[in-house]
Amino acid sequence: MCNSCSLRATKMADSICRSLRDGALEGELAPTLTIKDSLASPFGFHVFSHILLQLSSHVMAQKSQSLGIVIVALSRSPSSYSALLKMKGVDVAASNKWIHILDCYTDPLGWKDKNRKSRNVTDPSHQISLATSSYKTVKDMEKLFSVITELGRGLVGENKARFCVAIDSLSELLRHASLQSVAGLLSNLRSHDQISSIFGLLHSDLHEERAAAVLEYMSSMVASVDPYHHSADGQRGYLEYSASEQNFTKGKFNVRFKRRNGRVRLTYEEFKVEPGGISFSSVSSVDGTAIAGLLPKVQFNLQLSEKEQIDRAKVVLPFEHQGNGRPIQIYDGRRSLEESSSEATPISSGKKEDSAMGEIIYFRDSDDEMPDSDEDPDDDLDI
Repeated sequence: MCNSCSLRATKMADSICRSLRDGALEGELAPTLTIKDSLASPFGFHVFSHILLQLSSHVMAQKSQSLGIVIVALSRSPSSYSALLKMKGVDVAASNKWIHILDCYTDPLGWKDKNRKSRNVTDPSHQISLATSSYKTVKDMEKLFSVITELGRGLVGENKARFCVAIDSLSELLRHASLQSVAGLLSNLRSHDQISSIFGLLHSDLHEERAAAVLEYMSSMVASVDPYHHSADGQRGYLEYSASEQNFTKGKFNVRFKRRNGRVRLTYEEFKVEPGGISFSSVSSVDGTAIAGLLPKVQFNLQLSEKEQIDRAKVVLPFEHQGNGRPIQIYDGRRSLEESSSEATPISSGKKEDSAMGEIIYFRDSDDEMPDSDEDPDDDLDI
């Protein structure tokens, strides 16, 4: 595993890890993260590795709801995860108590197993220091769910303790099984009472938009690793870099959080691939054209021009005080005009002096009438 798989802690990455660490509330679905990348920006596994390492540290420190992690390895060998943990200083021998790898990478369909038995070749999964189990029927999603939950219970026990599930390639699952079957697997995992959180990686450009939309809908968080956009003349959207350098050294890290009340929060940062990992910069350092690209596209302009702003400021609203220095009393319909004009304290103002505008004066039918009250006017009727 190369050093570039490390990822510096950022606010968004920390928020994601915090949500997965805190897990599910009683009676609610487990928080689920889908990490999306594409060939134009193939850095999704960097994010996956970072989240895996962060959750591992929380589990070891007993600061996480989950007491163990089940890794469903479809795109990486178990030995690569062993090397990743060793590189970060994790005691691999002691990790068998809280981590288990379900090896769907070595022989996903069981073809190699038949050849191995005929040649008396040792199963390579037994040579790995991490706790590993082989799985050779990736097409069977129901059996995969049963194996995942069984391995998780082996880590945390049969009580109410929970474990986390990490799937390193949802794309591999979609390659071997239908979208409906994969969605059913995720739904069963989310609703399982011993699973605290789930996260997986999807190569979105390998699938139809419908497949990505279904997985995003089932996720409480979606993290996208995107390239920069180019303008029509081929120039770089934010900074002046060549296309090759842009696609393989820099990009955007967008995160969508779906809250329990249904509200959605969008955050984004800029990332850069460096020899020691991936670094992130805040949105303030990104050109404004990047922000404009995230705004919804509408058929009308929501902004006012300078002339429109000046014209709007000149509009006099009828309920506004005009500020001419002399208050003007408004007749309220309950007092005579003489009483109103003799009042020392004004009630309200709103009329200009020497105005050519007309005014409306309201007269009561009789000055003997009492002001309106809450009494029923029909109380004196003999009905």
